[in-house]
Amino acid sequence: MRDDFLKYQAQTTPHPLAMEVSHAKGSYIFDTNGKAYLDFVAGVSANSLGHCHPKIVNAVKNQLDKYLHVMVYGEYAQKPAVELSKLLAKHLPQPLDTTYLVNSGTEAIEGSMKLARRYTGRSEIIAAKNAYHGNTMGSLSLMDYAERKQPFLPLIPDIKHISFNCEFCLKQITQETAGVILETIQGGAGFIEPKENYLRKVQERCTEVGAVFILDEIQPGMGRTGKLFGFENYNCQPDILVTGKGLGGGLPIGAFTASNEMMAHLSDNPKLGHITTFGGNPVIAAAALATLKEITESDLMSEALEKEKLIREHLQHKHIKAIRGRGLMLAIILENSEIVNQVILKCQDEGLILFWLLFEPKAIRITPPLTISIEELIKGCRMITSVLDQIQ
Repeated sequence: MRDDFLKYQAQTTPHPLAMEVSHAKGSYIFDTNGKAYLDFVAGVSANSLGHCHPKIVNAVKNQLDKYLHVMVYGEYAQKPAVELSKLLAKHLPQPLDTTYLVNSGTEAIEGSMKLARRYTGRSEIIAAKNAYHGNTMGSLSLMDYAERKQPFLPLIPDIKHISFNCEFCLKQITQETAGVILETIQGGAGFIEPKENYLRKVQERCTEVGAVFILDEIQPGMGRTGKLFGFENYNCQPDILVTGKGLGGGLPIGAFTASNEMMAHLSDNPKLGHITTFGGNPVIAAAALATLKEITESDLMSEALEKEKLIREHLQHKHIKAIRGRGLMLAIILENSEIVNQVILKCQDEGLILFWLLFEPKAIRITPPLTISIEELIKGCRMITSVLDQIQ
């Protein structure tokens, strides 16, 4: 299978890990040789409830017996999508009550950019340096890494960049600005948290000049930071909230939520301001609904903060310079990228899945399922420190 994978399936890097997957359950992935790997990555924060959680599997199976795709998004009322959107509204502050369901986080970013421009009648969008919002043309335009963008130019015009956590930079948000889009916690940059009420100050500046404040919660959302939504930790509220990854519980989904009044701007003048065939797919919405119910009705969010304390307690080593992030969205910062590579590859050999971050070469991702047990966390941490002990 590995040879066929490399030959017939398009690759994203010259050297993929190429693990041959047999099955996955709970906090473990199993390869075709029967070897078990403890998963400290959760599909890059996507598998909120681990692998094949029974409530998600049952929700999918129940929906499969009723209907699959029936009509393009927004034409027919389909219970899983309606109930999912309603439950999101229940757990969000007003006026965030209307959700557009799409197929991925990057499509949700695209939709939020369009909505900000349509709602304000302006074109300028401001993003942060070292941000990552996806890889489609609009999302890529929000990135400030010239070497990643250069091969695909020209991209979307009227994009400006400010430094995350820089209060002085907020002067660049003006009456020409349609929207400001930020990650609640910067992911690819190394899990950088906002400081000194930064997000609240951005929100206030946007309100002052009439710009739309957009928060990307594709990674921090769905309980990973100890709150259902990351912004709840930082004394702020977006005009548009973007979610994805962990919302689907292992199936592909994205969503952007705004007020009903704002969202109505995508339905007319022109009609079909945003359109998607498979957004709100009933099977995926059923999985997301089961995921959201389990996260909000259990103790998983409070447990995420206790598990963070445990990780910080057990990951103390001379090679670990810092642990950034909150809850179960953490990044170990090591001395250099060479050590990072050694640890990730050696840990996989030992049966522990770790992964890199996009822009911070000294970081190792620690984003296990919210359902991971205390015993599994301690086991994984000991494996990491054991591998670090072998490095001179």
